[in-house]
Amino acid sequence: MLLDKTVRFSLAGCLLAQMLVSISLGSDWPQWRGPTRDGVAQGTAWPESLGEDVLKLSWRVELGPSYSGPIVVGDRVFTTETRDEQTEVASAYDRRTGKRLWEAEWPGSLTVPFFAASNGSWIRATPVANTDTLFVAGIRDVLVALDTQTGAQRWRLDFPAELGSEAPKFGCASSPLLDSDYLYAQMGGGFVKVHQQTGKVAWRVAPDGGGMSGGAFSSPYLTNDNGQRLAVVQTREALKGIDAETGDELWTQTIEAFRGMNILTPVLYDGKLFTSAHTGRSQLWRRDGDDPGRLQQVWSNKSQAYMSSPVVVGDHLYLHLRNQRIQCLDLKTGEEAWRTQPYGKYQSMAVLGDRILALDERGELLLFRANPETFEEIDRRPISEAETWAHIAVCGGQLFVRELHALAVYDWVQE
Repeated sequence: MLLDKTVRFSLAGCLLAQMLVSISLGSDWPQWRGPTRDGVAQGTAWPESLGEDVLKLSWRVELGPSYSGPIVVGDRVFTTETRDEQTEVASAYDRRTGKRLWEAEWPGSLTVPFFAASNGSWIRATPVANTDTLFVAGIRDVLVALDTQTGAQRWRLDFPAELGSEAPKFGCASSPLLDSDYLYAQMGGGFVKVHQQTGKVAWRVAPDGGGMSGGAFSSPYLTNDNGQRLAVVQTREALKGIDAETGDELWTQTIEAFRGMNILTPVLYDGKLFTSAHTGRSQLWRRDGDDPGRLQQVWSNKSQAYMSSPVVVGDHLYLHLRNQRIQCLDLKTGEEAWRTQPYGKYQSMAVLGDRILALDERGELLLFRANPETFEEIDRRPISEAETWAHIAVCGGQLFVRELHALAVYDWVQE
């Protein structure tokens, strides 16, 4: 089996106050797609309303543009921005008051190709943090480590300068992950393992050359494979399993997509891997019992994802499609349970129990039930007049939204 255990959704919760929810233990959102990197939130069930008397704006600060999702560790919120098209900035805010605690900056400028100009030339990847250090991937393939308390720079790793790799044409878009003493990132023309204390590269692998050196859009995922630490890496051309200790490639599977637009983060289900590609297909894969160096397709269908990574509840997957509809898939069979009317070009999804929050790029927040029988909209609400392409963070009774030019924080109110 690919995994020695499946992802569980009955996670320990946060304590809620009777009125405004207080910050509690286990209420962090420290990386891309949350604590377990799969969009699963922790805590007490969200109210079945998005009304302004239930989901209240706590504070909002104006910022330069960014596609990075906000992350939350302890009493701090971290976000990024690009200023004057030349400088990248990381900032820390008090999560209750919105007071800026510090900011750090470095040169960071790159112009994306003309046909992607509408996507902007600003910082893209979501940072990752522990209690000591914030790690930020800049648009020019530069990895910066900052002290979470002061913003002081601990180290800076410029991959093009140090490894001779090219800066990705569309900018660094893959969000790094942290595991024990090491940071893993699809940067530097490949997949790298970096010591988090020193910034020294332990190894770099580029299994398929062109696909990785073009700059990955997808973000890596770490799991266990019969006691072995495994990095699941989706390049622009293939899905790969990399030994997280040695960097050895354990298996590879070509994933076809238009111009290498393999964007979503693959998700895990019952020891198997799901992925879906722009102009490609949705597919579920498992390790081949006869040949452990390859994957075997469980099922495939014509559904095409675009940029949004899905969430899994029970035996069903909830996926936002390239045609802007939300689809529910039976993961056992690959059959469609239902699909909706269009809901924007993008949906950043988070799930808690049987409720899914989804924010589209137009600033509309949707709350619906994870019900495989039918699409069950609970509530919806416009919360931003600006674009909202960054992934939401939901933890400790709060919702964190990175608008294109602002950071807004909301509190759930409990009766």
